[in-house]
Formats: sequence, C-alpha cells, structure tokens
Amino acid sequence: MPEGIGDFGRAGITLRPMEARGPGGEDPRMKQLLEVLGFVALVQGVAGLLSEFTDLDWGFVHRIGFLDGYETYASVALLVLALALFAAAESRKSG
Repeated sequence: MPEGIGDFGRAGITLRPMEARGPGGEDPRMKQLLEVLGFVALVQGVAGLLSEFTDLDWGFVHRIGFLDGYETYASVALLVLALALFAAAESRKSG
C-alpha cells in the first residue's frame, strides 16, 4: 500500500463507528423527517385546494402574496411534493 494511504494515526484522524445509524449506515431520523415533511406538504396542499373550491379559510397557500392567482397550482405542486417525499422516505431502509 502506498505510504500515507490507510495510515490515519499519523494524520491525527481517528476512525470511529457512525452513531445513530441503521445497519447500512442510514439515519432513521432522516426517514422520519421526510415523512413529517411529506405529511405537512400533503395537509397544506389539501387545505389549499379546499380553500380554493370552498369557503374554508385555512392553510398557508392562499396567504402567500406572490402566489395570488396561482394558489391551485401551488396546492397541486404541494401534493406532488408530498408524494415525492413519501416515496423518498419509503425508499430509505428503516433502522
């Protein structure tokens, strides 16, 4: 082996096992974070669509000024984002 490769002791680098990780090195907190963000996006997307098509006045999409006139598109985009976040969370192995 060439000099310097694999000699971490002389460089002052100590190798230690990764903490709070699954068997493949995944972080179970990342899966939970993706699921929570997906849930929030789902709720806000549904709330935005309900706001547009009914007299309900809740959710954040219709309160954002630069989205005036594009609330329906933003709500659908949030629903698509929620599906993508759920798919990303599902693709991660649970720890």
